[in-house]
Order: sequence, then structure tokens, then C-alpha cells
Amino acid sequence: MAEDLNRRNFLKAAALAAGPAIGTARGANDKINIGWIGVGTRGYAALEWLHTAAPNDVRITAICDTYQGYIARALDRMQTVWGNKPATYVDYHQLLADKSIDAVYIMTPEHLHHDMTIAALRAGKHVYIEKPLAHTIEEGFDIVNEWKKSGKIVQVGTQNRSSSLYKKAKELIGQGMVGDVHFARAFWYRNGLPNEPSWRYAIPPDANPQNTDWERFLGTAPQRDWDPHRYFQWRLYWDYSGGISTDLLVHQTDIVNFMLGKTTPRSCMSSGGIYRWTARTDDRDVPDCLSAIYDYSDKFQINYSCYLGNEYFGYGEEICGNEGTIRVMNRQDLYFEPETYNSRRPGAADRAPANIQARQAIHLNGRADFNESDGAINHFRNFIQAILGKEQVIAPPTVGQQAAISGHMATLSYKNQKKIVWDDSSDKYHFV
Repeated sequence: MAEDLNRRNFLKAAALAAGPAIGTARGANDKINIGWIGVGTRGYAALEWLHTAAPNDVRITAICDTYQGYIARALDRMQTVWGNKPATYVDYHQLLADKSIDAVYIMTPEHLHHDMTIAALRAGKHVYIEKPLAHTIEEGFDIVNEWKKSGKIVQVGTQNRSSSLYKKAKELIGQGMVGDVHFARAFWYRNGLPNEPSWRYAIPPDANPQNTDWERFLGTAPQRDWDPHRYFQWRLYWDYSGGISTDLLVHQTDIVNFMLGKTTPRSCMSSGGIYRWTARTDDRDVPDCLSAIYDYSDKFQINYSCYLGNEYFGYGEEICGNEGTIRVMNRQDLYFEPETYNSRRPGAADRAPANIQARQAIHLNGRADFNESDGAINHFRNFIQAILGKEQVIAPPTVGQQAAISGHMATLSYKNQKKIVWDDSSDKYHFV
């Protein structure tokens, strides 16, 4: 096939050129001490990702969580994978008070990001903060401003930017392979069995108010009585999460921005609702079906959709240029197809100009061609290399805030059932 014949021609290194060194030089045997805040589902798995990314450059010396069961589980993984037993904390302030800690990974529910990130910066730590940057637009700007004053390295966890597959897509677009781009589609479809509703993560049977610090979990969120559903399934509630908008959508609008050199959209209209998971015992706030239309000021639109009741189409982004199309599917497969201008009629001639006809179809696979499942490990490595002064982070807070704004715009439009308009000149929004 043409795609196989052309695969080798497109396997040059896809990494962006590293910027000037921005960290402080360290001794050859001087490892970066890491404090880890949040070892729930993602934070627990990521302990191993960092070991893959930078085992010779870092050591995790402290972990923090408000559930004792997660701490015990993380200690076991630390001893198995890393071969050491870090200090443990329930209060992240105590972890930040340890002056030997150079950097922290914050892997907590999004409503805690603001206070934790600012406290970490004021304690003199470099910060890796999971996406979204913050729970609101205003909190995101607080973090950006604090970072600018701090002189510290901050990486936001929009890890698609570190994927070799997406870097290759950006490169192809930059080479003019798809021509002018005024439209893109992005979508993310999931499903679960009736007894496994979306985002209803398992609640440990031993969890109780004695081994779970409910007050520290709540932080600045509205006060409520102990509720294990809200603690372990926090993505389903507006108090702690933006749901689809800030968990899934931000990844995809962000990576479209990355591939096309965009920043924040001018406007957003979104709609949806709780259509799939409607059992009387399901008290979720956030929608399980969401669509959003984004318009940018330079004649560009993103059509976004997400549904948590069918997984057939998976997830992906489609860049629809007037001379070709690039699709990145499931973070694993990149496809390029040149336009033929024949409306796909059977037997119709390829009416494209000769220069477009000369472009060969391409298919690249993340695992086969780059030995990557996604960009997470590269993203971790990029953060550590930036601390070492060897690279610049690919997703600093300014970029993370742009991604978060897109997500928050969809949430605000959905909640208010109005079109939301963003003003870059004032960093404010209004409804029309």
C-alpha cells in the first residue's frame, strides 16, 4: 500500500527543537527530589511513568494523599518499582515545607489545583500540574501570575503536545500538506456496562471518615457531610470537576491549537445533558453527552462532540484542509489523505491539481513507529529536562490556561444555555 511505502520517509525525529536552558545546572550525580501529591487512579499509575521517563534523574522522596489506602498502595509500588520508601503526608503543606524537595507532581481533583499550585510555587518548588490548570478561568490566571513571579518551571499535563504522532501531524500541516485549514472535528466516545456507569470508579470497601480526610479533600469546595461517592467519583460533580469539558475536551481543543498554531477561541456554544446514565440512584451533575462549536477570530471552527454511551468511533481529531485531511485516532494512528475533488463518487477521476495528486497517503502508528502509547512519558521527561536546564517545557501555564479556557467556556455555555464570547484583550468573557 502507498501508506506503507511512504512510512519510512516520515520517520524523522518529531521532537520540537529545545529552547534555551532555563533551569539551574546540577551536579552529575545530584538527582531531583520529587514530592508527589495525589496517588489515586492516575497519580498511582504515573509513579511508574516517571520511573520510565527519568529514573536516573529523579527520586521520589515524599508522597501525599488524603486516603490512607492510597498511601499504602503507593508505598508498595514505590518499593517495587523505585526500591525506596518515601515519607508520607496527609497535609500537602507539610510536604511543601520539606526544603529538600525540588519539585512536585500535583495529581489531584481539579478543584484543589489552584491552592496547591500556588502554595508549591511560593514554597520554591517546580510544579507539574495535571490538566485542567484550574477549576475556573479566574483561578487559572491566578496561577499564571504566580508562576511569572516565581521563576520556577511549571508543566501543565496536556500531554498530547509531547506525543511524537501529534508533533508529526503539526509538521505535516506546517509543510502545507493539507493546505488552508478553516475547520476541524474532534470527538471522544466511551461506554460502560450497566453496572459500571461512566466515571463511577470503585469505592474501596474500607473507606470511611477515619481513614479519609474529607475536610482536606473538600478544600475550598462547598461544605458537605462525608460522601464516598463524591470523594472517589469526584469527576461527576460540579463542585470538583468540569466533567467532559475539563477532563476530555481540553485535551482535544488544546492539541488542535498545537497542530494549527491557535490559542483561544472567540466564542463557544455548547449543549447536551445527562442522557445515558439516568438511574434514580445516579446523582451525577455533569452531562454524559456534550457537543460544542468553537469559532476563532481567524475564520476557523472546531466541531466537538462527546458521548459516554457508545465507543464505536473512539476518539480523535480531524484536520480538514482544503487540500488534504489529517486524522489522529485514539492517540495511536495518524492518517493523511490528499483531496481528490471527486466527491468520492465511484469511478470518478481525481480532479486535484498535479501538486496535490503528487502527495502520497500516509499512515503512522504510535507504537510501531515511535514506540509510544501516548505522550505522557515524554511529557514527564520534558518537565524533568527543563528543570535540568536542557529543554523548555512544551505546556507552560500560559498554554495550559488557553486549553482550560476552552473547557470552561463549554461548561459556562452549557450551564447558562447561552453563547459565550471570549475577549483576548481583556481576558474576560460575556454571554450573547
